[in-house]
Amino acid sequence: MKGLTDVSGVLVGHASDFDALTGVTAILCPGGAVAGGDIRGSATGTQDWEVLDPDHVTDRIHGVVFAGGSAFGLEAASGVRKFLEQKGIGFDTRYAKVPIVPGAILYDLGIGKPTVRPTREMGEAAAAAANDGPVREGAIGAGTGATVGKILGMRQAMKSGVGTFTVTARGVVVSALVVVNAVGDVIDPKTGAIVAGARKGVDSREFANSAEVFKSGAAGPFKGSNTTLVAVATNAKLTKVQARKVARLAGNGMARAISPVNMMSDGDLIVAMSLGREDASVDAVGIAAAEAVAEAILRAVRLAPTLGGVLGLRPTPR
Repeated sequence: MKGLTDVSGVLVGHASDFDALTGVTAILCPGGAVAGGDIRGSATGTQDWEVLDPDHVTDRIHGVVFAGGSAFGLEAASGVRKFLEQKGIGFDTRYAKVPIVPGAILYDLGIGKPTVRPTREMGEAAAAAANDGPVREGAIGAGTGATVGKILGMRQAMKSGVGTFTVTARGVVVSALVVVNAVGDVIDPKTGAIVAGARKGVDSREFANSAEVFKSGAAGPFKGSNTTLVAVATNAKLTKVQARKVARLAGNGMARAISPVNMMSDGDLIVAMSLGREDASVDAVGIAAAEAVAEAILRAVRLAPTLGGVLGLRPTPR
């Protein structure tokens, strides 16, 4: 399994600043992809999101950019557009080809160096690094500074990052790439056990259970600074309306693997992309997408090492 690049026509590249702990992930579709989106959280930061609406004149997108840096990180999408334009890729406006690249950001200013954010040049570097090989996971790209379980503060949170997973059935490939920066905990849907999240103490390995902390009335210092970003790709043939439905169904996977999720302090969203001609029901694709999203979320925390003083599950390389 390569991850999102299991879907033919998808390229993924990362650019990371491991000193400042921030970065960019560029998902390119040079041949274009029919796409739809769904916003689940209430603290989103996006750019060109309206191109995913079925009423928008553009029939396809050419990439998706996820970045750290909060709203400052939206600048990275300009670098991806510059890269694609130089390759002659984009929506033909007669006088120029304009790459259609929606972007979304997460808040990682509470770890690393808050004054260093992803730039246009970092976005261009991520696009230049994009390829169809196995997708790198963990604390990389947009997930370099990602964390989870922040209701009790960053010192009791845990490290997260990028995860990806693919589901196949009868020739239809459905894959998800996620960047997990949730205020809630990541849970294993099969067991209901917390895998990573808020801990009872700075030196504790015992989980506080963020949902219960919320219900108790405790308020953490990271309101509006959490986001899970999801990209789903499939080789099934979809219209823009159907792609939006798949995005909505894919969100069910987020709900299975993060608790609590889609909060006022989360900027959760999903982009679903169709690149292929395989026949499949929208419901079947959506079910597979939800499964892929849930598994990708688990991988995002299981493959993240300790960074910036925030505990990770993956042993830190020596």
